[in-house]
Amino acid sequence: MNTSKLKICILTAAYNEEHNIDTFYETTKKAIKNLPYSCEFFFVNDGSIDNTFSVIRSLAEKDATVKYISFSRNFGQQIALKAGIDAINADAIIMMDCDLQHPPELIPKLIDIWQTEKVNIVNTLREEDEELSWFKKKSSQWFYKILNKISDLQLEPGQADFRLIDRQACQTLKNSKENDVFLRGMIQWIGYKQAKMKYTPQKRYAGESKYTFSKMFKLALAGITSFSVKPLHGAIYLGFTIAFLSFLYLPYVLYSLYFGSYENGWSSVLLTIAFFGGLNLIILGILGVYIGNILIQNKERPLYIIQEQNINENSRT
Repeated sequence: MNTSKLKICILTAAYNEEHNIDTFYETTKKAIKNLPYSCEFFFVNDGSIDNTFSVIRSLAEKDATVKYISFSRNFGQQIALKAGIDAINADAIIMMDCDLQHPPELIPKLIDIWQTEKVNIVNTLREEDEELSWFKKKSSQWFYKILNKISDLQLEPGQADFRLIDRQACQTLKNSKENDVFLRGMIQWIGYKQAKMKYTPQKRYAGESKYTFSKMFKLALAGITSFSVKPLHGAIYLGFTIAFLSFLYLPYVLYSLYFGSYENGWSSVLLTIAFFGGLNLIILGILGVYIGNILIQNKERPLYIIQEQNINENSRT
């Protein structure tokens, strides 16, 4: 294969990263300048409210290899990356953060693994940063343990959104119409030949992480609910358990009734509430399975809205 004809696209999603964009571009440009490939940058402005988009647009005016799309509002990093996948036409896409925590100097290694091992996807595994807080370390470990336990996925701890995907895997992801986008799960679910590479994350160049606790929780919830209905099944099991346990009150009710040590009407009300509460959970759990499946299948709202772009619609695949 003539490698000089291969097109590699560096995809990054940016939200309020005005102080990182230029440095990311310059550092990455330096890392890929000697590669025997046609390389492009693709920025997705995820509804930034600072000067991020102005910086991206300025780069695009100076460098024709810089492409971008800009959302009408903030839709989230996972959706922004999915939008980039939908728009890009390349032999391989390398997804990475623009805060330089994903080292640009590892790009040649990702490509080398892709070429030599003949795989479709090269994942990266983040080695644990000793400077991370105890809570972040534990929450990450718990997330992967819980996700692997209650879903059909088996993700390795430390798996990051720093990866290479080839054209075939990209096309499969383009065809996905899911609204709750969880790329780590989707990458594992689609299969294909995959390889992995460990890396040590660098410190963020500027600014603070945009992944608040609520956003991390939402991402974890999307990962669980997008690939499993076991939580809904759990509601059914819980309902049966509570309904069964409610019958354990019966001996106590009979004892209280016989010896007269009860408030009038208390025992019957308690038993009724416990039983029907469990019964309601059973019914809601069963309905939830069906409604959840229908909801996932029939959501038709657009995943994102593009306000501005500098790519030709005819160039998309």
